[in-house]
Amino acid sequence: MFLATELNLQNYKVQGRWRLLFLVMTVLLILPVLVILTLLVVRGGGAISWEFLSEFPRNGMTEGGIFPAFLGTIFLVSLALVFSVPLGIAAAIYLSEYAADNWLTRAINLAIINLAGVPSIVHALFGVGAFVLFFKFGTSILAASLTLAIMALPVVIVATRESLQSVPQAFREACWSLGATRWQTIRRIVLPNAISGILTGIILEVSRTAGETAPIMFTGAAFFLPFLPESVYDQTMALSLHLFVVSTQVPNVPENLPYGVALLLIGIVLTMNALSIGFRVYLRNKKKW
Repeated sequence: MFLATELNLQNYKVQGRWRLLFLVMTVLLILPVLVILTLLVVRGGGAISWEFLSEFPRNGMTEGGIFPAFLGTIFLVSLALVFSVPLGIAAAIYLSEYAADNWLTRAINLAIINLAGVPSIVHALFGVGAFVLFFKFGTSILAASLTLAIMALPVVIVATRESLQSVPQAFREACWSLGATRWQTIRRIVLPNAISGILTGIILEVSRTAGETAPIMFTGAAFFLPFLPESVYDQTMALSLHLFVVSTQVPNVPENLPYGVALLLIGIVLTMNALSIGFRVYLRNKKKW
């Protein structure tokens, strides 16, 4: 009895040490993020105002606001979602629910995983060759959005496929035993129960596409435009490129201006992520299993 109590005490101490180690590692991961956010708020918070959000840049981009860049980022991210999310979900449904497990599908899955690790500059060169030159879209919002969609497509496919495969097979078998077709089972049972995981992939896509610079620099983003785009065939400004420009190419920029642009860009990403996460939690709470 005494020996068992001593062993339990030792196990408790070991678990406590491991728990402390994991806590320290978690704090070390979160601490740099908090430092960066604090630095941006302290140095860039003074630049945020209604004029900053609603005006065009002026005086060589050293004064004024970032309205066209803000609007251009919304355009690019929204169109990238429109192009990539339906295609990515459809591809994941086919690979998870219809395709046989053979060498071809395994090769496709491997290619999708490898595509997710391709550097963004390679996607940029592909966008120039495919959308700007071959399809003759020119340097435009359409070409830039399609490039971002191709870049983010693997993330959506992988996240959706994993979410579909996490739905218990018994759900499918129960539907089939009642006479439902494969598509009816997917549409009414599998997809509703996998939607929270699918939203995770979309959240990752939004975070990545909003901050990319190289793909849009070569395909559709402009250094400065004194007007708003009128169609998807026009160029646009974007916050990520604007941040790069005012930080490295424009002299005599107020110190708080680049920090204000960075703070706004992160604010957009965090807001979109918060809305998606809230919706995902709502859907997850409605699950019956």
